[in-house]
Amino acid sequence: MTNPTLLQYFEWYLPENGLHWQLCQTQAQALKAAGITGVWLPPAYKGAAGKNSVGYDVYDTYDLGEFQQKGTIATKYGTKEDYEKAVKAFQDAGIEVLADIVLNHMMGADEMEAVMVDETSVTNREEDISGKQEITAWTKFNFPGRADTYSDFHWNASHFSGTDWDEKNKRNGIFRFDGKHWNRETDTENVNYDYLMGADLDMENPETIKAVTDWGKWYLDQIHMDGFRLDAVKHISFGFYKNWLAEMRRYAGENFFAVGEYWSKDLAKMLHYLDVTENSMSLFDVTLHFSFLKAATSDGNFDMRTIFDNSLVKARPANAVTFVDNHDTQPGQALYSFIPAWFKPIAYALILLRKDGIPCVFYGDYYGIPHDQIPPVLHLRKLIKLREYYAYGEQIDYLDDPSCIGFVRNGDEAHPDSGMAVLLTDSISGSKRMQVGKKFAGSLFWDALGHFSEPVSIDNDGFGEFHVDGGSVSVWVTEPAYRKIYTTVV
Repeated sequence: MTNPTLLQYFEWYLPENGLHWQLCQTQAQALKAAGITGVWLPPAYKGAAGKNSVGYDVYDTYDLGEFQQKGTIATKYGTKEDYEKAVKAFQDAGIEVLADIVLNHMMGADEMEAVMVDETSVTNREEDISGKQEITAWTKFNFPGRADTYSDFHWNASHFSGTDWDEKNKRNGIFRFDGKHWNRETDTENVNYDYLMGADLDMENPETIKAVTDWGKWYLDQIHMDGFRLDAVKHISFGFYKNWLAEMRRYAGENFFAVGEYWSKDLAKMLHYLDVTENSMSLFDVTLHFSFLKAATSDGNFDMRTIFDNSLVKARPANAVTFVDNHDTQPGQALYSFIPAWFKPIAYALILLRKDGIPCVFYGDYYGIPHDQIPPVLHLRKLIKLREYYAYGEQIDYLDDPSCIGFVRNGDEAHPDSGMAVLLTDSISGSKRMQVGKKFAGSLFWDALGHFSEPVSIDNDGFGEFHVDGGSVSVWVTEPAYRKIYTTVV
């Protein structure tokens, strides 16, 4: 079986021309040939910003680019018809599709309501900082442009627990609706991080639960995606997705995949979330991302032996989706923590060539980010192909030096010429004696990334002395593998 490799197929600053779904159609076969087995597509429904919406300002989840709403029929990415064709093109190419969904909040309501509220502290959401007061809140979603097509459910203040804007007094705040409370089991940042933005869905209201469950089934029927990427899970009652995903799987099949975004540097919080949700989803390995960032910004003083310490992929590999960067960490975004360019090939080698976790490649790393004049990551396409063809067999770690670390994959019979020796450093150049296996005795290994022009000889015990340039990574493979990589990757 081919190693799975996800591609997040968008970045924040894609052109607002409605052509992204068409691009997906044209690129599906090429991405399959490149070694991509799954794509995570951006939110496909109408956002409050219309054609300028990246998709996280949720307005109407039933409008996939089909109705004249928010000043446009098409979304930033295209029409519903184009979206359906894009999903089919990927699936016809053998690529699974993850749909990005946001069930935490809604924005851009059609009408206002007078609502009694308590204002809560920004830094302590359990602390009320005012008495009861009346505000005017944007909480009525009637979707006049859709005219009840697909669903006649209309949202009002009873379906939400709070908001952040008082239209009457033209001011921001965090306003909890009278008779409501923030969900008790959410992330403990700000004491209780239930509220994030917009009109916050009340996941204790049975009508709200039914509405999002009915919609999930409708979405599955319409698009037939293979899984979900779940936004902002730490802001939603921890019990919600366990139950909601169970219902979706009863409807779509038990193997339906889901990965959640729990943005935290605290591994214990993520593990707790997985335990509470009974491992009903995977999570993005945020802690590993921050280890990469620290290693890349420590002037060669990071202890590379600890690169996987405190990571989800080490603690719970079956639930880890590893990544280097994403649309939130890229320059200009709220969670900006972009990994410096010199370290990115190293980071990608560490998620693509090892046995644990499902790696997710960022669109902005694969294609570049023209908005910020950022080019594609050097060697990324080779690393993806090296994963597809040769990253198999037993893994032996050589995490034994503060700067220069490595690992080998011994290969297996199911994948011809598989096996490799990977060496990397955040500091000066180095070398390391590593054992690739006695079956390779007498053979030559070449650096598939082209940093070294001379091969390494494997001795009778299967060892070789492998090399790496300073601040770099080299991937040493057999001569047939080396030749194949150079003839298949431009």
